[in-house]
Amino acid sequence: MRAESFTLSYGKGHLPVRLPAEARAEVIRKQALPLVADPAAAVRQTLAQPIGARTFRELARGRRSACILICDKTRPVPNHLFLWPMIEELLAAGVPAARIGVLVATGLHRPNTGAELAEIVGDPRVLATVRVENHFANDAAAHVDLGPTPTRGVPVKIDRRFVEADLRIATGLVEPHFMAGYSGGRKVVAPGIAHADTIRTFHSARFMGDPLARECNLEGNPLHEEQLQIVRMIGEIYGLNTVIDEERRLAQVTFGEIVASHAVAVAYVRRMTEIRVPRRFATIVTSAGGYPLDETYYQTVKGMVTPLDILEPGGTVIIASECSGGFGSADYRVAQAQLVRVGPDAFLRGLQQKALADIDEWQTQKQLKPMQLGRVQLFTNGLTSDERALTGVEPIDSVERAIQASVERSGDPAVAIIPEGPYVVPVYG
Repeated sequence: MRAESFTLSYGKGHLPVRLPAEARAEVIRKQALPLVADPAAAVRQTLAQPIGARTFRELARGRRSACILICDKTRPVPNHLFLWPMIEELLAAGVPAARIGVLVATGLHRPNTGAELAEIVGDPRVLATVRVENHFANDAAAHVDLGPTPTRGVPVKIDRRFVEADLRIATGLVEPHFMAGYSGGRKVVAPGIAHADTIRTFHSARFMGDPLARECNLEGNPLHEEQLQIVRMIGEIYGLNTVIDEERRLAQVTFGEIVASHAVAVAYVRRMTEIRVPRRFATIVTSAGGYPLDETYYQTVKGMVTPLDILEPGGTVIIASECSGGFGSADYRVAQAQLVRVGPDAFLRGLQQKALADIDEWQTQKQLKPMQLGRVQLFTNGLTSDERALTGVEPIDSVERAIQASVERSGDPAVAIIPEGPYVVPVYG
């Protein structure tokens, strides 16, 4: 019997995989996204027909300054499609170029500079015309303290360049997010341009351990509820949201009041990405989503967590992630080293004793979920042997052999294949 073949998103391309003859593949993809025929025209139309707001041209009129947020390099947002059209409108409305800023919402990630920044912005006219700067979460003087949120007391400290701008716009990509429900919209503001105190509160064990802080869930999600409170505390904010397919092509763009426009994008994405699956699997093969999400091991954890609803307890998640940029931050290495040294139970007990999470250890806490449910195996060619040991999961040198071994262990030939990794959310039932 001839083995089946498939590919996984891997780096800037795909990783070919051939199933062993005794295995049976069940490929799980999001629904085909109808693509926008003319992306440039779609951007112009959405700016002229906003959701819950006046047209962009009307919003720009009479403004003294503007700040446009964009995501950092971990999100493949098609900034080249919309940044310059918005800046052109602002200039035409009389906003001085010196008073227009593009701010990279890095959260606690490293800054994006040089060729990397040019790649993110995607249009040299933007870099030549207005200020493009990175957010620095640890610079206390660069933030405005708005006090705590009324419900859970999260300290709200937001980048001054955004808070003090006359016109505030957050742009981003709407996709499933493994703790905030969905990315984009309010999330680009917080944690995107929040101070470390705000971010570390969001990432503390009490938020990360909440069962409602999970992918595709906004109802009762503590992170989402706090983010909504934060944007209300800041005031008038508008959002431009994009949806793309697995080839990074534009499927939808919306613009308008930040909460209303994000809700429309979420409703669209939810129909396409939440896939009902009638059974659970002892073997799941997935990816970290390809570049830029799989550039580091730090982001790879998202691909491990997303398919857990369809994993049989004791089953195996096999994940492929290129990790061309290596492991992640020095802080993340410290957290992972602690996990490897003390084990999952002791690591979690330590987290629960802290009011604020140490930087990047929240990702390690999320990795506990697949480790506690089953077995996790990692294929990568971007990590050193020392870094592979720090992952705390089982490194493999062949996806095919790992599949065969998992099928033999379980006695179940059915293998769930999720080529696009965390961009698809399988739901059991």
